[in-house]
Amino acid sequence: MLAALAHECARATFFLIGKSASEHPDLVRRIASEGHTIGHHTWLHRSLMRIKPSETTEEIDHGIAAVEMALRGVATTKPSTPFFRFPGFETTPAALELLQSRGIVVFGTDLWASDWIEMTPKQELKLIIERLESAHKGIILFHDPKARTAAMLPDFLRYLLNNHYRLVHLEPAAPGAD
Repeated sequence: MLAALAHECARATFFLIGKSASEHPDLVRRIASEGHTIGHHTWLHRSLMRIKPSETTEEIDHGIAAVEMALRGVATTKPSTPFFRFPGFETTPAALELLQSRGIVVFGTDLWASDWIEMTPKQELKLIIERLESAHKGIILFHDPKARTAAMLPDFLRYLLNNHYRLVHLEPAAPGAD
């Protein structure tokens, strides 16, 4: 996926799972060094609706700390990029309140590639184009570890370019910006 994004001079936001980030810190640093934004996505990608509230804070904090350690060498629960996405978009009022109290922005999605379902890259491309043609815009969710998504991405990026879509790179506001 990184090669396809680089080839099209496109930037993306990667919501990283803490455990994976701790296992592949070089990849985390590469994502950042290539100009992509790194957000947070818990430690193990567990549903926060299905665990104890006391475990929810640990799942969020451990994930943030692991990504920050891989990225900056400091295990802190104050993220350098205050972006977060809930696994499966499942949340609780307490988890939302926790993140809001820390100034962390929670992201959803408008379209998803359904790349967790077995299909070919061509089928995935057809599916996401149909969804985009219906919606005309939005945040699109892809899962970067999926080989078929990586295989499909160059064609999708060309489709966006050829059909006059504009990619928007999400970055946190500069400190002190209003």
